[in-house]
Amino acid sequence: MSPISKVAVFGASGNFGTPITAALIKAGFDVTIFTRPAASSSTPTTARSTFPASAGSVVEVADYGDVACLTAALAGHEAVVSVLGPGAIAHEVLLVDAAEAAGVQRFIVNDFGWGQNPRSFPEMLEVGARRHVAWDRAKEKAAANSAFTWTGITIGNPIDWPLRAPTTNLGSHIQALRKFSKMGFSVAEHTAVIYDSGAEHFTGTTLEGIGQSVVGVLNHPEETANRFVKARSIKTCQSELLEAFQSETSGRHDWTVTHEKVADLLEGGMQKHKAGDRGWILDLLVTQLYEEGSARCVVAASREDSDAELLGIREETAREVAAKALGQTAM
Repeated sequence: MSPISKVAVFGASGNFGTPITAALIKAGFDVTIFTRPAASSSTPTTARSTFPASAGSVVEVADYGDVACLTAALAGHEAVVSVLGPGAIAHEVLLVDAAEAAGVQRFIVNDFGWGQNPRSFPEMLEVGARRHVAWDRAKEKAAANSAFTWTGITIGNPIDWPLRAPTTNLGSHIQALRKFSKMGFSVAEHTAVIYDSGAEHFTGTTLEGIGQSVVGVLNHPEETANRFVKARSIKTCQSELLEAFQSETSGRHDWTVTHEKVADLLEGGMQKHKAGDRGWILDLLVTQLYEEGSARCVVAASREDSDAELLGIREETAREVAAKALGQTAM
């Protein structure tokens, strides 16, 4: 397989697309950021406003629903990274078709979550169903064309992203950050909700690690071809994170700690699911993280069980994660 140097990124201005794009540019890749025409985009701004010329990237506008247009635009690129948001995820199948037709060597499919997690609640399968359509298409294309390959990157919990405090007007993104306060920590208010004993361990990948995971895949195309790789920056639990937050703010802030039961969260989530209230998704996500003894959200039990070493992702501590989260808000 030829070395990969020219990379197209779709969804570059999103929560994960931003650190991924920055990491690719820092690593020396020739990056093209693709964005939809303003009339079809859910946001009025373009990727250029998020990534100024000094970032070293090129911004191209393309119709995500036009395979011929995409194929022409992707000519000369060795890799495509899909980090499309929920509103555009249906277009990923067309991106796969266009990439394969354009001679792209590697397509990184839009996982950046729990991948093919056999321990997830059955109800969660419907959440990832739209992503699986593109995963299956990539597998089909790779089976028929040995020059085309794919990779999925399973990160587990994007640990420092939901812990960050919103400090700017991010529209819908600010609401997403507030919703994730159900993860148990409010950095801005210095409060914590601990579920059960807070001792259930889970794995996570920081924004730094997410960006590095993509760089690592493209730097090791042979070893990462046609499979899901396991990324992780940390294995931790609520109790460890709380201790880290308290240590980082010692002498400046006291944390208000309350306790809730995972069983109550699960019951509420199931009731919402039955009633058709989409709030069930977050309830079950948090239940999976903290349900004691289930290990539902452990991508890799140890660093050796993951692909972190291959991808160049460094292991981080709870104190480092807490410091990053606290750095997003005034102290």
